[in-house]
Amino acid sequence: MKKTFGTMIATLRKEKNLTQAEVAEMMGVTDKAVSKWERDLSFPDINSLPKLAELFDMTVDELMQVKVDTKKEENTKIAEMINLVCKGIALAMGIAVVVLSLLEELETENALRMLGLGLACLAISQFSQNKE
Repeated sequence: MKKTFGTMIATLRKEKNLTQAEVAEMMGVTDKAVSKWERDLSFPDINSLPKLAELFDMTVDELMQVKVDTKKEENTKIAEMINLVCKGIALAMGIAVVVLSLLEELETENALRMLGLGLACLAISQFSQNKE
């Protein structure tokens, strides 16, 4: 897996035995800006990329061969979690209806609501799987 841009900058800086302040001075920015780059909170100005690449003895193309956007991975993890939660709710509703019915503690109307909620969760889960 490729490194994020920030991880790449931090690694290159450390390989050159430079501090964030030294990189900042060479780039004409603040050390806070370099810190934000390294933590993937911001990205250097596009016009400064050639200077940054030169600082690390590489081409802009080599510098940009990193993963800049991790949003897709985050969205995938969130979708997986939602899918799992929906299946869990559906299972819980099914078990609750069976157990409460056996104990004669559940009215038909409430059982139908619980089963409906479980089915809705299964539908959401199935829809999200088909969308991928």
